[in-house]
Amino acid sequence: MGFSIAKRSGSAARKLTILTAVFAVGGCAGYDPQPLPRQSNLQGSLARLDAVIPADASHGASRKIDTSRPLSVDEVGLLAVLNDPDLKSEQGESDAARADVVQATLLPNPTAGFAYGQLLGGPGTASSAAVSLAEDIIPIITRDARVKAADARSRQVDASQLWREWQIAQKARQLALDISYDDRSIALTEKELSHIAAARTKAGKAVAAGNLALGAYAPLLSAASAQEQALAALRLQRLKNWQALDALLGLDPSVRFAIAPPTAPAPPAAIEPLVASAHERRPDLAALRFGYDSAEADVRVAILSQFPAFSLNGSYLSDTTSIVSAGPGATFALPIFDRNQAGVSKTQATRQMLQAQYQARLDAAAAAARGLSAQMLRLFADLAKARSAVRSSESLAVSARNAYAQGNLDQRNLVDYESTAFQQELQALALERQMAEDAILLELELGLGLPPERLAVRPPPPPDHGNRLL
Repeated sequence: MGFSIAKRSGSAARKLTILTAVFAVGGCAGYDPQPLPRQSNLQGSLARLDAVIPADASHGASRKIDTSRPLSVDEVGLLAVLNDPDLKSEQGESDAARADVVQATLLPNPTAGFAYGQLLGGPGTASSAAVSLAEDIIPIITRDARVKAADARSRQVDASQLWREWQIAQKARQLALDISYDDRSIALTEKELSHIAAARTKAGKAVAAGNLALGAYAPLLSAASAQEQALAALRLQRLKNWQALDALLGLDPSVRFAIAPPTAPAPPAAIEPLVASAHERRPDLAALRFGYDSAEADVRVAILSQFPAFSLNGSYLSDTTSIVSAGPGATFALPIFDRNQAGVSKTQATRQMLQAQYQARLDAAAAAARGLSAQMLRLFADLAKARSAVRSSESLAVSARNAYAQGNLDQRNLVDYESTAFQQELQALALERQMAEDAILLELELGLGLPPERLAVRPPPPPDHGNRLL
């Protein structure tokens, strides 16, 4: 919508120009330089980490994780969310998304024009001046749909970032779990290696005294070499896990801390009700829903944008001969070639693509949850058999040690019995470890066991337009 006025005096127009410039400069933001850091910000101990969990809907007050005692696997996951360096960039992403919402609520600035003509000669009797002001109509028509699209995209960013937090927490929990089981596996291997070393010492003395054939000594050397290689591999894997966990926590790679032994995993209960409701809890599915809502609004914007650009104006003109005229006017585009066909087709295709992506993610989540549940049931049955085998092999090892003490069993066979018991215990530990890892993954697939609200960044509550995240 626009209008124009011609005036005989230029003083008022000059004042208007000056005021417009003052208001424009006054509304500008200032520049504040922010130099990049010159050194790393890795912390040297747990005490220097952010351990305060903010208050949310499920906890009436904030609480602090006690880092002076051994941390549970879940507490390690929460610390990773609070301190992971990569998650700190979420603040900028959230601010940018909310800025887009603010931008969508704003209408384009009116277009102002000014012209002044000094009378230099001719039949005229006065100088002329003209001021015009125009506003585009289409953004007014599409504003509501654009705001809905931007708001949905902002919520999509929040949900996507919550899903990133969940993934970071899941990774940290799994690393803490692996470190705990690495410690137990290393302790078992060191114990077995010490038994083999003692047997090697005794066998070496017997060979030197001529009381044992040299061929009976070789298997002990082979067993010791195999266990030393296994021990070296376990220690290296534990070192890598510690370094990866320290990186998630924003700690120096040399930092170590106590991790409480994880509880033994239990077989999964009936999960079908949880699978059916997982879409209500999983942030990645919520993010896809918000993305679909944004696409729906974009389709509406594209359809509304089919209306041709037009403006309405009223004019009041007074020229240099003091002739005055007034009347309405309209300017509009003729929709002969461009009726926003491409925009409508593109937004509709995007909406259809997002719908297919949501269905695929929903199917993948259900399949993964059911698959992990079946694996855990199989592992639980195998673990029960493995623990029974451990008890049997330990009982045989005790009998073998008694027989060896009575001189009824040679040392080589005793080492075989003890090695069998060790291998059975190591196998049971591996099954328990795999089941515990699957339990963490199953919680993630079902949207359980993690905070339903963001911890790394606490955004202000968005306007309530329905379809809240969680």
